[in-house]
Amino acid sequence: MKQSKKIFCDITKCVACRTCELACAIEHSATKDLFLAMLERPRPRARTFVHFIERDVSHSIACQHCEEPPCMEACMSSCISKDEKTGKVDIDRSRCVACWMCIMVCPFGIISREAADKNKAFKCDLCPDRECPACVDACPTKTLSYETRDDFSRRIKQEKKVYEKK
Repeated sequence: MKQSKKIFCDITKCVACRTCELACAIEHSATKDLFLAMLERPRPRARTFVHFIERDVSHSIACQHCEEPPCMEACMSSCISKDEKTGKVDIDRSRCVACWMCIMVCPFGIISREAADKNKAFKCDLCPDRECPACVDACPTKTLSYETRDDFSRRIKQEKKVYEKK
């Protein structure tokens, strides 16, 4: 089975700058402009979040577009689906009935409710109008990447070898 691309975070590079959150919110705003987005009501919200693990350890996390999404299984209105070709898990917000089962079962705590949009569930949509998600492009330390699991593992191992040689 062909692996799908996902957003990965190299926890050793994250400096908790939260640029990913800002880029995500702006990408999902009506204007897609930093200054005008701050004037929008309601303000645009990010679909990726920086989590602080320890004092100096943090990481950015977004929907993991799971192989077997528990949110899809739990959704009573069947508004959550998975594209078998791309691996992307999507929410059809027009069919969401705000039961919040998806929020309760998400192992990553990523799905949120958007009160401004009649309490519909929302999460990372991998920025469908872009080749690479906005959070990945905006990351100043290149902590985030958009690639397959195998490519990510291979790249991290290679970077580790280079670091160990120094």
